[in-house]
Amino acid sequence: MNNSRRTFLKTSALAIAGTAVLNPRIFAAGREKEALGIQLYSVRDDMTKDPMGTLKQIAAMGYKNVEHAGYENRKFYGQSAAEFKKTLADLGMKMPSGHTVMEKDHWDEGKKDFTDAWKHTVEDSAAAGQLYLISPWLDDDVRGSLDDFKRYMDVFNKCGELCKKSGMRFGYHNHDFDFTVKLAGKRLYDLMLEYANPDLVVQQIDIGNMYGVGGRALELIQQYPGRFPLMHVKDEMKSSKGENGYESTVLGKGVLKLKEIMEAGKKTGGTIYFIIEQEDYQDKTPIECAKEDYVAMKKWGY
Repeated sequence: MNNSRRTFLKTSALAIAGTAVLNPRIFAAGREKEALGIQLYSVRDDMTKDPMGTLKQIAAMGYKNVEHAGYENRKFYGQSAAEFKKTLADLGMKMPSGHTVMEKDHWDEGKKDFTDAWKHTVEDSAAAGQLYLISPWLDDDVRGSLDDFKRYMDVFNKCGELCKKSGMRFGYHNHDFDFTVKLAGKRLYDLMLEYANPDLVVQQIDIGNMYGVGGRALELIQQYPGRFPLMHVKDEMKSSKGENGYESTVLGKGVLKLKEIMEAGKKTGGTIYFIIEQEDYQDKTPIECAKEDYVAMKKWGY
């Protein structure tokens, strides 16, 4: 995820406090059949202009699951949690996961508690039907020193406890800096896997974001088995326009060994949700790419 996406998601950093009933699907997840979905950031401009029309097109392609990147002022793309859940249900879709940035300011160090804004985020996410609340960013000031980072991982673990009370799990979505920033000689991502309690914090592995800086999904899945219930399925092609020399492209058109990575996710990584994300489109529209990506995944048996 680049800074433009981070800006896009930072507007969606509000939410709500818990439901207290644990969702049985969370604990049955290991027995569920793998599910295919799309991150709506892939069609972000379309969702901004015409969310309902875009969702109808996505549903018509065959998608049954979506992942949001548009929560602001306690609304998902302009609708309340209950309204958006019904909108999706009417189209035959669900939203098992969603992206909302948990900011450092969402934790009140003096009170040793989350702010009402973050508690609302949790509440709304659960009410919308999410099983996973994913924070897709780490601010600079929590990755500047090992002590700062360890303290923030304690907040991550506390958020995992909070989400659990609402029948969800809390998680993180990786970026390029997770593999370029080192603290005490270790990559940030390795430190996260070390200090984030796996019982409380899951990982959504984005197999494309890491590629241009040397991160390899297959290696991570083997190194940390069972830690990745969600995967962002993304292909990358060499590009002078993209970050770190690469930009995303239609699945199967790039350089990643997608089928091998996804199979490793299923067999070793504990991956259940395979979520398509494409951020660059070359000479096609985002909607055209979403359809081609879906066809590719179905061809591969997902």
